[in-house]
Amino acid sequence: MDVQAEAAEFCKFDNSYARLPDRFFARLQPTPVAAPRLVRLNTKLAFDLGLNPEKLAAPRSVEILAGNRVPQGGEPLAMAYAGHQFGTFVPQLGDGRAILLGEVIDRGGVRRDIQLKGAGPTPYSRRGDGRAALGPVLREYIVSEAMAALGIPTTRALAVVTTGEPVWRETTLPGAVLTRVASSHIRVGTFQFFAARRDVDAIRRLADHVIARHYPEASGGAHPYRALLDQVISRQAALIAQWLLVGFIHGVMNTDNMSIAGETIDYGPCAFMDVYHPRAVYSSIDQIGRYAYGNQPDIAQWNLIRLAETLLPLLAEDNDAAIKEAQEAIGEFAKVFDTAYAAGLRRKLGLLEVRPNDISLAQDLLDRMAHNGADFTQVFRRLCDAAAGPDGDTAVRTLFADSVAFDGWAARWRHRLSQESGESNERRSVMRAANPAFIPRNHLVEEAIIAAVNEGDFSPFERLLSVVSTPYEDQLAFGRYADPPRPDQVVHQTFCGT
Repeated sequence: MDVQAEAAEFCKFDNSYARLPDRFFARLQPTPVAAPRLVRLNTKLAFDLGLNPEKLAAPRSVEILAGNRVPQGGEPLAMAYAGHQFGTFVPQLGDGRAILLGEVIDRGGVRRDIQLKGAGPTPYSRRGDGRAALGPVLREYIVSEAMAALGIPTTRALAVVTTGEPVWRETTLPGAVLTRVASSHIRVGTFQFFAARRDVDAIRRLADHVIARHYPEASGGAHPYRALLDQVISRQAALIAQWLLVGFIHGVMNTDNMSIAGETIDYGPCAFMDVYHPRAVYSSIDQIGRYAYGNQPDIAQWNLIRLAETLLPLLAEDNDAAIKEAQEAIGEFAKVFDTAYAAGLRRKLGLLEVRPNDISLAQDLLDRMAHNGADFTQVFRRLCDAAAGPDGDTAVRTLFADSVAFDGWAARWRHRLSQESGESNERRSVMRAANPAFIPRNHLVEEAIIAAVNEGDFSPFERLLSVVSTPYEDQLAFGRYADPPRPDQVVHQTFCGT
């Protein structure tokens, strides 16, 4: 079927990125697929975007979600960017299998991208087929929607469409297209693309676009580009703190996977930890642990230094002065991260007042967890009940290989809790809102993917998605979704899926 560019009712577009110069992207049509079938529609997100879920599920709209038809007002394009991949700079990357349909203004007045991921080859595909397999599409849907439910800034999943066509990776797999929604898809690597070409005019245009779209408050001062850098650093520092507080590992924190908007983006070999350890790595392509759980703050700062380098021509006319501005800005990362992370740890431990030794108390718990194979999510969730009194300790101490290790820490914790003036019910509420009962555990994600890919059974996917959509509720009927994996269920590696 040929792509049809005639009018098709879908949504009202207002495409600001498409109004930038042509060197920012490549205009192209998605590549049609043989037999598109809608298997998942995020009706709540559709409503938030001002879209009609019933119309989105109609055959004509499913063709749009598959890339077989371009909607009225859509201006499909693939964005150009570069990036440091595992520390090595690649000057030409870009959307190799994603096509931005356009932008909409949602019900809250926020501009959002609507992008098709797996929509066919682009000029940036680097010999790839531009397609996506069903498994990675379902993984991104589950994990991104779980992150949204956890209250962490993220891209969102609007729809999954199977294509009726195979894709070839290590084996033949069913193809799919993910409709992804984001505040934007502009990355640190987008700035690097133009910096590598010494295109200062493009850097300025891009910076002005980002300020207008994401950081309008930066435009009012005497130094808007320094304000832009400051605010991107602040958002990223807060985001990484949120990742660590729920045990999330991105898996591939290349600069082309870091959003300027401060959202989590590009869920490839990502994972939530089961057993806690700061050196935990799941990504099959991270052979040296560059992007291990505990390394993520340092990597984020490293990536932001690369962003600051691209902005030097805008920070000051004199290079030395520009470098000084950049260094001052980067110097704030650790302060913002430490503040956000410390506040989050206090909430997780039910400490409503700030005391000098709180973080050492939290770190002591983490160290004991790492040495005793304790499950990250369950330890903190069970502490919510243990905070009410020692009767709740048993459920926590059983998670430690040596339960005495928990007992020694718990005595210090209870002494600290005794210094709090707040009510125990208030403390428990704060803790339950900071410590989810449910995360998309790796073995459950794999279970859902295998059922869908091998058997065409999407019910495990739907159940898991339903559970992780309300992660802070107990949901007693779904207790197994809160349990860590048995030894035979442990997932040791996750894969990129490209």
